[in-house]
Amino acid sequence: MAGFTNYFLKWLKQMPVSIVFRLKTDRGNYTIFLGAGMKYLSLTIIIALLALATFSSCGSGEAGDDSGRKTQISDSTKNDSIKNRAENKKAEEERVPVEVTSVVTGNISDYILLSSNLETERMADVYSRVQGLVETIFVEEGDHVKKGQVLAELEAAEYRLAAERARVNYLKQQSDFKRLKAMYEQELLSSEEFEQAKYQTDGLRIEWEQQKLNLDYTRITAPISGLIGDRYIKIGDRIQPTDRLFSVINNSEMICVVYVPEKELGRVQKNQKAQITSDNLSNRRYNGWVKRVSPVVDPQTGTFKVTIGVDNSSNDLRAGMFVNAHIITSTHTNAVLIPKTAIVYENEKLNVFVVRDSIAHKIELKVGFQDHEKIESLSGIEPGEKVIVVGQAGLKDKARVKIVSERKNDLAAGNIAGAWRRG
Repeated sequence: MAGFTNYFLKWLKQMPVSIVFRLKTDRGNYTIFLGAGMKYLSLTIIIALLALATFSSCGSGEAGDDSGRKTQISDSTKNDSIKNRAENKKAEEERVPVEVTSVVTGNISDYILLSSNLETERMADVYSRVQGLVETIFVEEGDHVKKGQVLAELEAAEYRLAAERARVNYLKQQSDFKRLKAMYEQELLSSEEFEQAKYQTDGLRIEWEQQKLNLDYTRITAPISGLIGDRYIKIGDRIQPTDRLFSVINNSEMICVVYVPEKELGRVQKNQKAQITSDNLSNRRYNGWVKRVSPVVDPQTGTFKVTIGVDNSSNDLRAGMFVNAHIITSTHTNAVLIPKTAIVYENEKLNVFVVRDSIAHKIELKVGFQDHEKIESLSGIEPGEKVIVVGQAGLKDKARVKIVSERKNDLAAGNIAGAWRRG
């Protein structure tokens, strides 16, 4: 190495011409000029010049690296921002859409639920008191009639003649009795003959009254006010007093006879409130009351008879309808009411999802009273909180949700005075 260096310096000093070294760097091009007359140039100077050029090149490279790193950091920041926006958008898209309703308070009751058919307290079958042919029918099934209104007429010619004959016989006997009475007062007639004439006159008077009644009975009238339930006759039918002609039903007050298990004997009393519902009359509830309670328990069925009066002033109910009777035994006021559409059943547990800050919280219900449309929550849920009623199936606890609509809660406005106790 030392021999090569001495040789290079000797060659450089003997060069008759100038030598130019060109270095290309990131900051620019550098030129090292060595003149021909540089006889005493040492290797140290050459190396120093070369090192200076190399350092300049390295400095330029480091500056370029710093600039590149700044650019890279800026690009990374932009990429992170875009990535975050994309992730937020993805998270927004992954939120489960649900429909909610607000929790309300209201009244809910405990009741004994039984089923039966409606009857009417006032129902009458119409019969004729005389025989004859049906001449005229004035009403049809479903017509409203008042007590005493004529429903049909029978042929009355024979009864009219019989009444007239009886009237004539009575008038003749009355005239004879006046003469006999005058004779009796003059002691021209015995007491026995006078009494006989008197009784005969009374008999003919009664006969006339009877014939007038028979004539009136040819006009068949309604025994009570109500609706014509059935018509069993046609014009021209020959009827007998044993034949049923019409049925009249008064629907203003219905009854529902139920048979209650004997274990409930202490919970049912006269005048206790009740309500009647029908599957065929949705969203309609009819007020009732315990009208009669039988003190006897049937040993074969283990039940006792309870008669419930039903207010049918709206005339919606009909005799024979199958209904559900709710005998109210207890009522909770200002109870927290959860719609049954919000309930998620899991084994023996009843759960509901409550939305808080767009998070669905799964809460196990502590159940009080409940009926066909709502459940009383005893704790864990406050009035005004939003529970999920659509979209909760398969939802996990703490899942992020998006409320797409809110359903109006009418439970408080439509309280049924009845509920069954979860047992």
